[in-house]
Amino acid sequence: MTTGAVWLATWLALGSAGMQWEPQASGTTVRLRGVSAVDARVAWASGDKGTFVRTTDGGKTWKAATVPGAEELDFRDVDAFSERTAYLLSIGTGDKSRIYKTTDGGATWKLQFTNAVPGAFFDGMAFWDEQHGIAFSDPVDGHFVVITTEDGGATWKPVRKEALPPALPSEAGFAASGTSIAVQGTSRVWFGMGGSAARVLSSADRGQHWNIATTPLATGEGAGVFSLLFWSPKAGIAVGGNYKKPEETAGTAAVTLDGGKTWSVPSGTSLRGYRSCVAPLLHARRPMLVAVGPTGSDVSVNGGRDWEPLDATGFHAVSSPPRKQDTAYAVGEDGRIARLVPVAPVEPKQAPKKP
Repeated sequence: MTTGAVWLATWLALGSAGMQWEPQASGTTVRLRGVSAVDARVAWASGDKGTFVRTTDGGKTWKAATVPGAEELDFRDVDAFSERTAYLLSIGTGDKSRIYKTTDGGATWKLQFTNAVPGAFFDGMAFWDEQHGIAFSDPVDGHFVVITTEDGGATWKPVRKEALPPALPSEAGFAASGTSIAVQGTSRVWFGMGGSAARVLSSADRGQHWNIATTPLATGEGAGVFSLLFWSPKAGIAVGGNYKKPEETAGTAAVTLDGGKTWSVPSGTSLRGYRSCVAPLLHARRPMLVAVGPTGSDVSVNGGRDWEPLDATGFHAVSSPPRKQDTAYAVGEDGRIARLVPVAPVEPKQAPKKP
């Protein structure tokens, strides 16, 4: 039986008692907001003050460093493809929104994109493969701002404004974990918004044409869609809520079965509050999921229809490897990093035999 199968069997038998967060030493004390797991050995994380960290041994050791010239930047998103190749996205108005890439394990970084659109504020990026990616910004003057690359980030080109629906007043995205944008397959992409409306934009052709739909997630200042995940072209989940009211449970999750055309509130037990990121644990028709936020983490074994508490430790982002989700990494305040590991059932003690 594979590790993933053992984990699933254990979880179904024990619920959230079947797994736990195992703290790891990140080598930094800065706030970490992005994380990208490549496989069982390799994972990258990113954060404030131009910081990135990397492990190549499953989290036994992490090495922290700073991107030269980026010491004042806040890296909210990281997308990694190997122990050598990773992209970083920094947030901020104007030229603070940037994308960097390394192909030598972080020894050197190349600045690939610097925002030149006045008022733009990039929230996240995602990649179909190492060469093809997409990133989005808060709307500017009523227009969504989206860029794409087809050459590994060597060039980033803006998507035509006319291809995108108009933005609503006070509508904005969130860069809490870099996962309010998600891709699936070779061409599908979704990104979420908040503020005046909790909407999700979707494209089936790498951003050439777009649709938009309203979700039942919370709206208002500090509220909306914070993280998206799709495990098929049709099935996916949005999580979020209001980060200013982190313990409110209403409007924290929505599911879709038609590729994001319509969204509904899950019918079962809800998340325990605002969640900034969601990731898969095992791929299936209804996958196991883990969602994290400042008040703790929750898990689901049925594609987000029901949630069960996992832990009260606060995290900002979570990621599992794309091909084999038998582990996950989460990051948070003060350099916090943890790995999700299965807990072996405790065998009951047997009474001593009478002589």
